[in-house]
Amino acid sequence: MQAEAGVDAIIDAIDGDKRRADARDLIALMSRATGEQPRLWGNIIGFGRYHYQYESGHEGDSFLAGFASRKGKLSIYLMGSYLPDEEQHRETLLAQLGKHSMGKACLYVWRLEDIDRDVLTQLIERSVGALRKRYPHS
Repeated sequence: MQAEAGVDAIIDAIDGDKRRADARDLIALMSRATGEQPRLWGNIIGFGRYHYQYESGHEGDSFLAGFASRKGKLSIYLMGSYLPDEEQHRETLLAQLGKHSMGKACLYVWRLEDIDRDVLTQLIERSVGALRKRYPHS
């Protein structure tokens, strides 16, 4: 499948055996957590899809969850985690996660061994669930 070839090419281009292994582990974890297969969205490996439309009329498609290997860290995209109903759950789980930093909807980790994978799985599942609830026709 061409999509798999693209994902493999992105993973193969990551510097360092450990970082490549972390990326492959994250693919397996995110596939289980989302029930979706990986696909490239530019240079981001995304899982699933949803269609959004804002009150302003702006609309588009995005992945439910995804990640990219950036210099020195993994950027894990959890768009549903910023939704108002998820804020308290997100903060509770982040307190249990381990070494990380967080942007609005982007979780940054340096190595998967620094975090609790079960907690990461819960964060992904909650984020995806929130998006599927908010955008049910995707």
